Amino acid sequence: MKVNYAVKQLAKLAGVSVRTLHLYDQIGLLKPSVRTASRYRQYGETELLRLQQILFYKELDFPLKEIIRILDDPDFDLVRALEGHKAALQARRKRLDTLLETVNKTVNHLKNKTMSNYEELYEGMPHEQAAAWRKEAIEKWGEDTVIRSEKALLEIPKLDIERLKADQKAIKTALKGLAGENPESDAVQEQIARHYANIRSFWGVSDPTDLKIATYKGLAELYVSDERYTAEDGKPDPAFATFMRNAMIYFADNTLM
Repeated sequence: MKVNYAVKQLAKLAGVSVRTLHLYDQIGLLKPSVRTASRYRQYGETELLRLQQILFYKELDFPLKEIIRILDDPDFDLVRALEGHKAALQARRKRLDTLLETVNKTVNHLKNKTMSNYEELYEGMPHEQAAAWRKEAIEKWGEDTVIRSEKALLEIPKLDIERLKADQKAIKTALKGLAGENPESDAVQEQIARHYANIRSFWGVSDPTDLKIATYKGLAELYVSDERYTAEDGKPDPAFATFMRNAMIYFADNTLM
């Protein structure tokens, strides 16, 4: 069945603004199928499906330029993309369920001081075994640094804890999507800047610039020396680990100087 939506109808259907659809048209992300004699935009089924993909990729924090590149790729497969979105959203839902439980525990602790140990702060974060990772963190960065970071986490406003953890997952997803790009590209470095800011928020430290650089570059090397930092479902991803290391070191050397 043929469908034809005016811009206002499509905006209401998709939950976006008319201004957003105008922008997508201007940058070549979503062109209307028809322009009437009066220059009104009209969208058909193909455009509706493309807009669905745009909204899925935006939900996963892909920048608009990257979405254009993906959707305009001659090898783009809609069914395969939808299957990928489904898997990503299921993983996000599982992570958010864990994060909600963690936030509830943290809020309860902040109100009643009921949290029994700091390991509960790590639930929902990319740590396979919180106690083991905490021990390793102490060995790498010292007990004072780890304790300071944990205390900083407890002082973060309760809603910000959820936001930081959700951002962490979104940033990794975005970087996964950029893994084939040059680590020094603007798109990659934009996400690495988000990664650095997120990491610093979790660490809860304000070191001199030279120590910030050394610490972040040290973390970059861990991405290639410890497969748990980039593994998915227990499966190592050495190519992504190398990509992350190179992107992080470039950021440290060129942005943090």
